Amino acid sequence: MATECIAEQFDFGTVEGRAVEAAFDAGLVTSDAGALLLRATDRAIGLMDRFAACFHDERRRKLIEHEVATLVGQRVFAIALGYEDLNDHDELRHDPMMAVLAGKLEARRADCAPVAGKSTLNRLELSELTPTRYHKISHNPIAIRTLLVDLFLEAHARPPRQIILDLDATDDPLHGEQEGRFFHGSHGRLRVKVSCSASWANLRWLFAIQGLSPLDDLARFRHQFKLTFGRRA
Repeated sequence: MATECIAEQFDFGTVEGRAVEAAFDAGLVTSDAGALLLRATDRAIGLMDRFAACFHDERRRKLIEHEVATLVGQRVFAIALGYEDLNDHDELRHDPMMAVLAGKLEARRADCAPVAGKSTLNRLELSELTPTRYHKISHNPIAIRTLLVDLFLEAHARPPRQIILDLDATDDPLHGEQEGRFFHGSHGRLRVKVSCSASWANLRWLFAIQGLSPLDDLARFRHQFKLTFGRRA
């Protein structure tokens, strides 16, 4: 006689009159549901659309599957969820949660996923100041720096009594014998981390700057503060 060994449901008794059961018919589940809060925050401040506006896309419109806003949002949300490696996106591009975050549940082409894979995202991250033959998306670093400061300023309903900027060099240690490891850190690739503390709000804002000297950036910060808060900045 055949024996049925695979149960579809397990009974773990009751708690305060309610049944405790385990089943396998819940459909798609995710451990990244907290990302929905990130999406709600983005919709409130328009971060991804404003960030995407710092890029220029010269790809052929009719052939575009993944818009710049989708690529930028996918990368930012994934990093926030702990998926820092681009290789992760070969799986994440099929993840329903990433599709929800991108606002695009289905791809327009049958051979594509709703969001991008590692190769497409890699071309975005390697974008230059002007488009090239193989990198059609370019970026404006000044616009990106300005946006980060604008977001900080917009978080204040009124001018803070005091703003303290703390600049720290970052270090991302390399392990092993990777090619190019001798050019790590210094040689113009060191990022400066800027923490800002507003005395009345206990607010800390963090972002990275790269390329210009810290003095140049501090001068730019002060100019933006003055435009927003007036002469007291």
